[in-house]
Amino acid sequence: MSVASQASMPTDAQRFLDPKVLARLANLQLVAKTVVEGFLIGLHRSPYYGVSIDFAEYRPYSPGDDPRSIDWNVYARTDRHYLKKYHGETNAEVTILLDASASMGYKSGNREQGTGNRNATALSKFEYGCFLAASLAYFAIHQRDALGLVLFDTELQSRIPARTRRGQLSAILHTLDRARPGKGTDFAGPLRKVMQFLRRRGIVILISDFYEAPESVMKSVRGLQFGGNDLILFHILDPGELELHVDQPVMLEDLETAERIEIIPEFVAPQYRRLLQEHIRTLQHECRSSRIDYTMLDTGRPLDHALFTYLSARQRSRM
Repeated sequence: MSVASQASMPTDAQRFLDPKVLARLANLQLVAKTVVEGFLIGLHRSPYYGVSIDFAEYRPYSPGDDPRSIDWNVYARTDRHYLKKYHGETNAEVTILLDASASMGYKSGNREQGTGNRNATALSKFEYGCFLAASLAYFAIHQRDALGLVLFDTELQSRIPARTRRGQLSAILHTLDRARPGKGTDFAGPLRKVMQFLRRRGIVILISDFYEAPESVMKSVRGLQFGGNDLILFHILDPGELELHVDQPVMLEDLETAERIEIIPEFVAPQYRRLLQEHIRTLQHECRSSRIDYTMLDTGRPLDHALFTYLSARQRSRM
């Protein structure tokens, strides 16, 4: 597989990945299909070709190999025998962990309704996370990977063991479609239980707003690497959280504790942005030092960068 991590997709393909467009699609399977196929079309139209949901790579023929796998078209051009390798030969076990805590239910307000938010988004963090999880699930199933799903808040809400059986994608999409944000945030307890289920080396994808101190987050997630798992973190944030565009004094309420506080934007905003950037930088640094892939995603932006990150990590796991 050949992937460029910093690639940008053509504008005509990105429109299919726009969260505001996806929000109008009621069927989660249609969302996943639209995202993945739109992504692949855009990838193939860009200079960064080479990704396919089937073909992996060529390798020279060796004595004992099945001659039926020889690519005779390549032989006709090069006078050498090469075999095609397919992803089905080297499938992985992919486990998607989705944070379903109350804070994930946040989304920017609608300016037309008088909130003053300039960056209103069509999706909550949880809805965006579900779209991302569904898209990754769709992609993994079509790569013939064993796929599992875990939803958690302070405890495990739902769990579908990783399998390749028929109907696995439908079961996962059905679970995501019924899921709703629940209680507060806790990584330690639920992730400790998840570790008991990861019996085979694979790819673990954690989707969350990481609404907890970075030190606590990292202490919990590092255990998911046990056994050589390739760990990918997708940090989901809303545009309103990233910029705190508030024009007047406002009462804020914590979605998980119900604690309320009144803020005056001109005094609070600079410190808020500094603390948020410090939070993000700490997670980035700790992930880098622990060989964990980390990507921050803005719910107002297309999903292509998330898919590139996943493909890149998958490529590394097979090298």
